Amino acid sequence: MTEPSQPAAAAPSQLFAYAPAPESRAVVDLAPSYGLFIDGEFREAASGKTFTTLSPATEEVLSEVAYGGEEDVEAAVRAARAAFGPWSALPGTERAKYLFRIARIIQERSRELAVLETLDNGKPIRETRDADLPLVAAHFFYHAGWADKLSWAGLGPDPRPLGVAAQVIPWNFPLLMLAWKIAPALATGNTVVLKPAETTPLSALFFADICRQAGLPEGVVNIVPGDGATGAALVAHPDVAKVAFTGSTAVGRQIARTVAGTDKRLTLELGGKGANIVFDDAPLDQAVEGIVNGIFFNQGQVCCAGSRLLVQESVHDEVLDALKRRLATLRVGDPLDKNTDVGAINSAEQLARITELADSGEQEGAERWSAPCELPEKGYWFAPTVFTGVGQAHRIAREEIFGPVLSVLTFRTPDEAVAKANNTPYGLSAGIWTEKGSRILMMADRLRAGVVWANTFNKFDPASPFGGYKESGYGREGGRHGLEGYLEHA
Repeated sequence: MTEPSQPAAAAPSQLFAYAPAPESRAVVDLAPSYGLFIDGEFREAASGKTFTTLSPATEEVLSEVAYGGEEDVEAAVRAARAAFGPWSALPGTERAKYLFRIARIIQERSRELAVLETLDNGKPIRETRDADLPLVAAHFFYHAGWADKLSWAGLGPDPRPLGVAAQVIPWNFPLLMLAWKIAPALATGNTVVLKPAETTPLSALFFADICRQAGLPEGVVNIVPGDGATGAALVAHPDVAKVAFTGSTAVGRQIARTVAGTDKRLTLELGGKGANIVFDDAPLDQAVEGIVNGIFFNQGQVCCAGSRLLVQESVHDEVLDALKRRLATLRVGDPLDKNTDVGAINSAEQLARITELADSGEQEGAERWSAPCELPEKGYWFAPTVFTGVGQAHRIAREEIFGPVLSVLTFRTPDEAVAKANNTPYGLSAGIWTEKGSRILMMADRLRAGVVWANTFNKFDPASPFGGYKESGYGREGGRHGLEGYLEHA
């Protein structure tokens, strides 16, 4: 008797096919235009000038935004200065109430804010929903707890706020960077003028509405969208007591020159070229997930990304084979789809920089491999890419690409791993993958990086300080250490 034939086994791509699961855009009510937020109200720019903000995934215009010029910066600083006296005089318990209120409203509006951030930035909804927004709320909750405990922070018996804080934030984590800056400033009794990035102003303007919803006194937080000229005017303003900047090293140098010779306090969180180091005794499946999270989270547009992978020679082939299999499963596409792993690059300008640096890798002799994926026709997209055969002199090993591009180098001994990891002008982050706790401690002690993760990567907590060395900046944000930059103390 002939046995019945068995159906052919389904290909892995068929077994793991995903139906689209888009998040609704209807949860966000986008206005056709937005003004500057100064002294508790939205207003047009003094010049009447505006600019548009686009969706990186579709290139559609999302809204028109007022452009802040020098006259607007002057008005915002003046409002913050006027509000400083009453705000700083409030007891810490009263300031804490406002921060707690803001944190709760962020939680209540988290779905709306997550969709907004995905539309304006291009990152996947599962990242804005599951990573960004919980951390945003956590930073306000955490710093609310510090507001009435500053005398016990180890910063002297009578720490005092500085005054008006000028804060300039980047486009890769618009709302999270806002929280990193504004929460400690308000908790310590300072007032704020914040300039969001030109390509991602919307979540900051929505936050302004949250401040009104929370009943925050007028002038305590002011939001002035614009470009580099707006930020330069804000940083140079004589009534600013504190400058906090997150962004490129080149702009950080300009700010440092502007502030030099003044009494302004300065915190700079700049670029990075983090080393993710995998030893031969590491849990390799776990390490591969950490590698993916380290460089392809937020399309690699992360200052502390693990953009240099250092693999011990004996496991190089095994790690690379596993990594390529894993990258082949990543879903690149619509950021609002809950199944999407890798979204859109933030702007045409950033895409051009990533493309140019990746092309230089090939020209200098490295071997390029890109994940097999179909990129959308509209928008700004770059496939997850891995370079092997990379030398330390290659541009892709030295320069911050700020995109989904991984450079792979090898090492034989821990000493060689340390030497290669530290062979960079940056010093923001590093990762270590090994089963030996003693090796973790030895390596962490020798790596010149502000943050060193062990058997994980890109994990953040508001209670943990973050910052770098060398061209990655100075000062710390988060934790008790982050309060110091906003306080005078004996």
